[in-house]
Amino acid sequence: MKFNFGVFGLMLWLSISAAMAQQTSEITVAQDGSGDFVTIQEAFDHVPDFRKKVTVIHLKPGIYKEKLTLASTKTNIQLIGEDPLSTKITYDDYASKENSFGEEMGTTGSSTFFVFGDGFTAKNITFENSSGPVGQAVAVRVDGDKVVFENCRFLGNQDTLYPHGKYSRQYYKNCYIEGTTDFIFGWSTVVFDQCEIFSKSGGHYITAASTEKGNLHGFVFLNCQLTGDAPEASVYLGRPWRPYAQTVFIGCEMGKHIKAEGWHNWGKPEAEENSFYAEYQSTGPGAAPEDRVIWSWQLTTDIAKAYSLKNILAGDDKWDPAAQLNLE
Repeated sequence: MKFNFGVFGLMLWLSISAAMAQQTSEITVAQDGSGDFVTIQEAFDHVPDFRKKVTVIHLKPGIYKEKLTLASTKTNIQLIGEDPLSTKITYDDYASKENSFGEEMGTTGSSTFFVFGDGFTAKNITFENSSGPVGQAVAVRVDGDKVVFENCRFLGNQDTLYPHGKYSRQYYKNCYIEGTTDFIFGWSTVVFDQCEIFSKSGGHYITAASTEKGNLHGFVFLNCQLTGDAPEASVYLGRPWRPYAQTVFIGCEMGKHIKAEGWHNWGKPEAEENSFYAEYQSTGPGAAPEDRVIWSWQLTTDIAKAYSLKNILAGDDKWDPAAQLNLE
């Protein structure tokens, strides 16, 4: 029997090349056509489903007007921009806007970016809902677990950032988040680490947690700066969207726009018994521990020390968001 090694070799080379192409983990999106794709959604859709290894999508500077969905099958994706001031993802839907069937989109439907995939990381990108002060209008809704944002900006008005997944863990490092009313809201367990939280004029509440009953943590702000152009003493730290809401500020600097009472019960007296609102060593003109509502807490040093990334986010699988940031 004779073999044509030339043909066999060519077929083998093509097979190996195809396999290597399927394993490629670096993708570039550029609007000018110099990358692999010109839209982010195309790049998301290209990634194999349930990939265990990291796929890095490099996002070149530009304004990407896209309504994005990262499906639950698209796991372990890193979306990396060069600079959040020059790299923006934006859309302009809002809750009362009608869809193609003549129905109101609702708060969820207004989202610019839906994140359902686990293990997602974004760096150096601005996410925006540009619809303006028209009611609820979400920039990013996150349902996926083990989601990280670093050096990102979230721009909007009411309901800017929606950590939605009831059992989702999320970590925001050195991010900027702005809005008017309830602009950080939802069910998830979230740590905001060294972030700037900017309250825009016209709003009165930063957070609206709806922590699931039995969850150990809701929203935790570590060493953040609370800034804004809202009038002096006009903004509450939070109010309970659901009765078991949990929100904690540790070592945060609070501007003069924060009200002395700190927290609001949203007209739900029962929430005063079931919610957990607390602070530790707040500083700045908005820090007024002696004037906070009597149903909030000032933590002791020992309890505050327990609010570590490991205790809040690790879970049974020992997730380490800091390690995820170094995967690129």
